[in-house]
Amino acid sequence: MSIDQTTIDEHGLNADEYQRLLEILGREPTMTELGIFSVMWSEHCSYKSSRLHLRRLPTEGPRVVQGPGENAGAVDIGDGLTAVFKIESHNHPSFIEPYQGAATGVGGIIRDIFTMGARPIALLNSLRFGTLDDPATRRLVDGVVAGIAGYGNSIGIPTLGGEIAFEPSYAGNPLVNVFCLGVAKADQLAKGVASGAGNPVYYVGAKTGRDGIHGATMASAEFDEHSAEKRPAVQVGDPFMEKLLLEACLEVMQTGALVGIQDMGAAGLTCSTSEMGARGDVGIEIDVSLVPQRETGMTPYEIMLSESQERMLLVARQGREAEVEQVFEKWDLHAVRIGEVRDDGRLRIRDHDEVVAEIPNRQLADRAPLYNRSTERPAYLAQAQQLDVAALAAPAALSGTWLDLLRAPVIASKRWVYRQYDHMVRTNTVVLPGLGAGVVRVKGTGRALAFSVDGNGRYCYLDPAEGGRLAVAEAARNVACAGAVPIGATNCLNFGNPERPEIMWQFAQAVDGIAEACRALGIPITGGNVSLYNETDGQAIYPTPVLGVVGLIDDATRVLTRVFPAVGLEIVLLGDAAGELGGSEYLTLAHGLVGGRPAAVDLDRERALQTLLVDVARDGLIGSAHDCAEGGFAVTLAECCVESGGVGARVELSGPGGPDDRFLLVRALFGEAPSRVVVSALPGTRDRLLARARALSVPATVIGHTGGERLAISVAGVGVADIGLVEAEQAWANGLTRYFEAAVA
Repeated sequence: MSIDQTTIDEHGLNADEYQRLLEILGREPTMTELGIFSVMWSEHCSYKSSRLHLRRLPTEGPRVVQGPGENAGAVDIGDGLTAVFKIESHNHPSFIEPYQGAATGVGGIIRDIFTMGARPIALLNSLRFGTLDDPATRRLVDGVVAGIAGYGNSIGIPTLGGEIAFEPSYAGNPLVNVFCLGVAKADQLAKGVASGAGNPVYYVGAKTGRDGIHGATMASAEFDEHSAEKRPAVQVGDPFMEKLLLEACLEVMQTGALVGIQDMGAAGLTCSTSEMGARGDVGIEIDVSLVPQRETGMTPYEIMLSESQERMLLVARQGREAEVEQVFEKWDLHAVRIGEVRDDGRLRIRDHDEVVAEIPNRQLADRAPLYNRSTERPAYLAQAQQLDVAALAAPAALSGTWLDLLRAPVIASKRWVYRQYDHMVRTNTVVLPGLGAGVVRVKGTGRALAFSVDGNGRYCYLDPAEGGRLAVAEAARNVACAGAVPIGATNCLNFGNPERPEIMWQFAQAVDGIAEACRALGIPITGGNVSLYNETDGQAIYPTPVLGVVGLIDDATRVLTRVFPAVGLEIVLLGDAAGELGGSEYLTLAHGLVGGRPAAVDLDRERALQTLLVDVARDGLIGSAHDCAEGGFAVTLAECCVESGGVGARVELSGPGGPDDRFLLVRALFGEAPSRVVVSALPGTRDRLLARARALSVPATVIGHTGGERLAISVAGVGVADIGLVEAEQAWANGLTRYFEAAVA
């Protein structure tokens, strides 16, 4: 049967790709084969535009147990245990159907973790939306947050926070990136590999429906005015089914009857069969008529491409079928033998006695097209990077600007979001959401794991390479502020259409920045996700690489949070006093500008700072630590005081200029720069803290003390900004909440 050009185009294959398909098969494809190639060679599954650049990322290190190429990465955390983690995107589905898009994103990343034999113990999310003045944005936010909460809470895995930002560039294409962390025994990690001719192939979990068909293809295309019509491509999740699947899979792994296992995620049964076979260099033959179906009349094409949720494919050892079936029967789940492993290296799909697809596994899964796409520096950069700060009007009242920044949604408390999440389930939580990096104890040991997700699209828009470096540095710094040594990272790279040279340039530059920072800080990338075509009607999002960093704390009793723990403590600034206005939240809020250059990170100094933080936290010299990020020093100081139970602060800043130099004051209070952390020195520890800082060449200045009911900043003995603690807390607490419900005190 000859397939017409319109059908080929609808499947997203260009002329060269279709010709390659013909060469692999040696004939015209069946419709089922066309669908299989379409999803496996989509950008979402094949990474055909990004693989060339991802090779530059460092992926090896002394703690790496599993690097890229499996369902998730794993690093050694001692006592024969590994931390297993990954971050994934569900951007396009969340735009079309916010609740289910976000919920199934959570379900998918959880499956990636327990597929490795790890019990998931924590979730984070990194979210981007348009401005909250738009009712459509508020509906998106409401739906996405409800979806994350609905799935995570129901399955019983705590969501410990993350990050959320609001920029006009995300109005037509929100970002929903979800990170999951689990713990597994190092000698019991499971792999998505098929082997052993004659071994049975099992389908387990929920029945297959028509939801999600061509979901991977949808995620590899831009949005337009017809995007709402793609609603059927969004999957529907069932967290209660996933809970049963999680427990059954972890139990069957303990029997020794399992050869390999993989989640049916993007591209569903197609991806799991072909990838498992390719990794083991074997063939897999299945009969789709045996696949449990919840809808009647499904074709082989639909069954192979469905992305119905809560399904797994596993290969069992021949002769041990009964053990596998009994485990899943115990959990009231389908465990149906649908095929077997073959030694011919081919993916063969039958519908009863008819062969509807037969494709060489390795050529399908591992030899997808690889593009070295053209790159070109975007024309907008020349003007965007120009910033005449002298022409900017200084704020009439620095205290008023301080409060305005505290109530800005990107800075304000995210309490409205995280209070919808169950963050105490499983009783591992050490740090509550909103108080710093997520921290969970590793049960059975005295250790804890800290983790953070960070990125700044505005920085990357202005300087993609520097933005990549800054994302790594901030995520690692947040982990170090908790007292943890960063030991591994995962990334989610969110960009526009890679077929546009300026977008590909942003991507390549950001990857180079990430690679440089990871090498300098000694943090290997163990896996991640690339999400491209994030644009609507030709308008791309800001280039937004999100980094998830995991760190290890040897003594869980030494964990730090951002808040000052008591009155009478000395406040120490680690790092330089002033930041830069380029790309800052102040510049956008006060002047409506996105311009200039973000402050560059000195990676040697950054590594020294993080080493210092871990050392002084371990030795009990500091009571809190909080990095200077959006909003600069003044916002950081306030965040150290709010939710502290009533601990104010008075500080004195020094540096060039005086209290009458408004521009320098704005830089000192609201400028942004990396490698700056505000810490509180515990009684009697100041001299040792400063000596440790000098030994590592980290600038350290005692700038004030905690106490009182106000936040006051002076320069050269003259007060320049002063706000009440209650006033600051109300501005910060209501900044985001006011868009969704009545203000809270």
